[in-house]
Amino acid sequence: MESENETRVSEFILLGLSEDIEVQPLLFTLFLMMYLVTIIGNLLIILATISDVHLHTPMYFFLANLSFADICFTSTTVPKMLVNIQTETKTISYGNCLTQMYFCMVFGILDNCFLTVMAYDRYVAICHPLHYIVIMNPRLCGLLLLASWILSVLDSLLHGLMVLRLTFCTQLHISHFFCEFTQVIQLSCSETFLNDLVMYFATGILGGIPLTGILFSYTKIACSILRISSRGGKYKAFSTCGSHLSVVSLFYGTAFGVYLSSAATQNTRASTIASVMYTVVTPMLNPFIYSLRNKDLKDALKMISC
Repeated sequence: MESENETRVSEFILLGLSEDIEVQPLLFTLFLMMYLVTIIGNLLIILATISDVHLHTPMYFFLANLSFADICFTSTTVPKMLVNIQTETKTISYGNCLTQMYFCMVFGILDNCFLTVMAYDRYVAICHPLHYIVIMNPRLCGLLLLASWILSVLDSLLHGLMVLRLTFCTQLHISHFFCEFTQVIQLSCSETFLNDLVMYFATGILGGIPLTGILFSYTKIACSILRISSRGGKYKAFSTCGSHLSVVSLFYGTAFGVYLSSAATQNTRASTIASVMYTVVTPMLNPFIYSLRNKDLKDALKMISC
């Protein structure tokens, strides 16, 4: 009997942020502006890091990679949303949905990895300044970058392959503006226990361990800063970590807030609106947070604009 409710999926329907036709032009303009700011802001960070030799350090190396990941992360979701609003369609093909879901997970996990690596970099710089150059050598930086990519690609590939084994019901409406992994799984008519088990296990590993590492790093950093006698030294140390800590708080705060709230309630619309924070707003704000609190980066950006 269940086979009557199953179909060979050709497309999904993305319900988006609002079904009100009058709101669509406002959403299109708002998200187009945020997308352009995200692209331009993060590209400027990358160009400043490449062009200024003073920024050829591990900290800015990983910041440039974080900016690249943010550009790709936003580009996996917002352009399709803008096209759907402009063309007044809500469909996305099965293949495109899985592709979007895969790359969204890849670059989301990359963000997570880069934030963790950057916290370790600040820990070494402040807690072991005399050994910083030796520890954070180019070889280690390259290995950390490679490990981040491999981990992101393999984990996303695992989830993607497990979705391919699922069959889907005739109800294919996704209450989101992109193919969000958990909502796609909820549409399946198949047994999803294994998918859920792998998802929770991976989230615990890739979310819990990096967050624990970040908290540990900043606990050590705070203890080291408090031992600095001069106020100027404390301010300089705090200023080098303040930007990164702000980005970490914004990324993890919104991401965990969305998934914890969605687990506790069935209000998918509220969860969808909240997810805009970590998928669109956070990548847009990152360049401003880093540039406003960083004199070296501001100087490099001024050189580019001149």
